[in-house]
Amino acid sequence: MNVPDTAVILINIGTPDSPSVGDVRRYLSEFLNDPRVMDIPRLLRKILVNMVIIPFRSSRSAKLYRILWTDNGSPLLYYGKRVRDRLEEISGDDFRIFLAMRYGNPGLDTVLEEIKTSGYRKIIAIPLYPQYASSTTGTSHSAIMDKVRKWEVIPEISFISQFYDNPGFIDAFTKRIRSSNYRDYDHVVFSYHGLPVRHINRGHPSLNAGDCVCEDHMPDHGAYCYKATCYETTRLLAARLKLNSGDYSTAFQSRLYGKWLQPFTDELLLQKAREGAGKILIAAPSFVADCLETTVELGIEYKKLFLSSGGRQLDYVESLNDMHEWVDTLKEMFSNPGRMKI
Repeated sequence: MNVPDTAVILINIGTPDSPSVGDVRRYLSEFLNDPRVMDIPRLLRKILVNMVIIPFRSSRSAKLYRILWTDNGSPLLYYGKRVRDRLEEISGDDFRIFLAMRYGNPGLDTVLEEIKTSGYRKIIAIPLYPQYASSTTGTSHSAIMDKVRKWEVIPEISFISQFYDNPGFIDAFTKRIRSSNYRDYDHVVFSYHGLPVRHINRGHPSLNAGDCVCEDHMPDHGAYCYKATCYETTRLLAARLKLNSGDYSTAFQSRLYGKWLQPFTDELLLQKAREGAGKILIAAPSFVADCLETTVELGIEYKKLFLSSGGRQLDYVESLNDMHEWVDTLKEMFSNPGRMKI
């Protein structure tokens, strides 16, 4: 059988092999020991991650993963495989589609070894994060280059670093939100995964994130600023949905220690409950597949918080998962990269 010319790697953050404490511990260890994720001095990171965070967090995280787990296993892996298989069906003979997880299985190293052995001439890597961040997209790029640079023959490699303004991505998320009858709600919250402010500042060291005006418009320095691209994603979706400025908010979830991007999603929900917004709809456009942060954090924990604070209804918009429009968008990204922006 002839080997296709190009290997396309879809990369997501990863998932434990099971919701057992042992598998969750192994996953968290690989994830949190990445210096791009925990960007603190190496010795401090080793002590904090391996002696504090993992021992105390593994059991709690395993309970949450048991809530997330379905008959199909991890939704992130299940939908990743379905997207990969559908792309294989529609992408023709020039492409072979691989799914890799940055942490966990199927491992990125294993996938790259298969690509090397098969002799592909080109690699296109698509980290499945709409907005670039060093701790997600950046670590995927770095891991690929660390591996491939040791090969005797290095193929042509290209990266699709972000796609927050890709027309197909915006169209697909717009369709998801419309299917939730968003006009029936008092307010729409666009919730993005949180990020430490220091990550933002390192992305444009000449300008402090607190002095940035990206909440109002995309600044010149904002091309690879996570905060700027999140707010721009919100503006693009709000424009498609014809939402007025008071109808929606941008917020950030899943924070850890230190100073993180604000406003925080949970605090915003409490504020909206106090203001009398009884029905809230949440969409999470920094995720393309449902996972712990969407299904459990937003759909269960934040819903409970909102209802216990006086809100009447909080619903979460299903992520893109394996919807046909999203699969078609991915195919367009690697087969026709010129059509990338609105």
